[in-house]
Amino acid sequence: MHVFELSFVAAVLLAATPVLFASLAGAISAQVGVFNIALEGQMLWGAFAAVAASYYTGNPWAGVLAAVVSTAVFALVLAVGAARWKADPIVIAIGSNLFALGITGFLMGVLFDVSGSFSPRGLVGLPKMQWLHDVPVLGAVFGGQTALVPLALVLIVVVGLWLLFTPHGLRLRGVGEHPEAAASLGINVPGYQFWVTIAAGALCGFAGAQLSLGNVTVFTENMTAGRGWIAVAAVMLVAGRPLWLPLACLGFGAAEALGFRLQGVGAPQQLTDAAPYLITILVLVLTRIRIPRRTKASLTA
Repeated sequence: MHVFELSFVAAVLLAATPVLFASLAGAISAQVGVFNIALEGQMLWGAFAAVAASYYTGNPWAGVLAAVVSTAVFALVLAVGAARWKADPIVIAIGSNLFALGITGFLMGVLFDVSGSFSPRGLVGLPKMQWLHDVPVLGAVFGGQTALVPLALVLIVVVGLWLLFTPHGLRLRGVGEHPEAAASLGINVPGYQFWVTIAAGALCGFAGAQLSLGNVTVFTENMTAGRGWIAVAAVMLVAGRPLWLPLACLGFGAAEALGFRLQGVGAPQQLTDAAPYLITILVLVLTRIRIPRRTKASLTA
């Protein structure tokens, strides 16, 4: 395999990793019956918290920890509202997304006295796995990545297998598929929904930290730029099954990486920026078209 091809694989993984974390968050939420569209706002808050903590401490891993913990706390609104009070998760999630957009812009002015973008000299990004550079193939793909990139892939596999083959995973799936039946067996349905929503927030914290300290070393207003909605689309595409998420998310990463390369040969930036979202919409439309056809074919068979 040529170096160009391996570098393209590395670029795809880099672009896809924040979406992988966020889509895993959405998938586990879907498994317990909470349709989580707050991924965009939670990821944005995680990106801000990571940059702020890394700047003040000088330690990017402190930024990751701050992003994970604070985004889990940020998810409390959705967890309490949807799981405990049985409010509409869609309404709460939309409010969370709008609040994250407003509060991060406001805090940039209060804490850093800037607006639009924050990238000071003292901001430290996540270290790369340069010790892999001498390893054939793996070095070219992962040597320039942060540790969060392979972590996202490992978590998807571990969570997917846990849901399929462990008693707690089966109970969690039962909460989403048949909550009344699960409750009749003594399973604490609101408890499962509450803690899974909190865990989803923590995963979005990883997504935000990778975006602002791994993919780049900067925070800009609304820097998630729809990635949370791409993650929602990925969850819908794979029907909430975590093990299939890499296929959906890597497609987005490939479109984004290809867009950057096309810019290098003179393609309009507006077109290349829109390419990942256009491809995502196209895949969703084609999937929705195929599902009714399959259903009709099964009924007539």
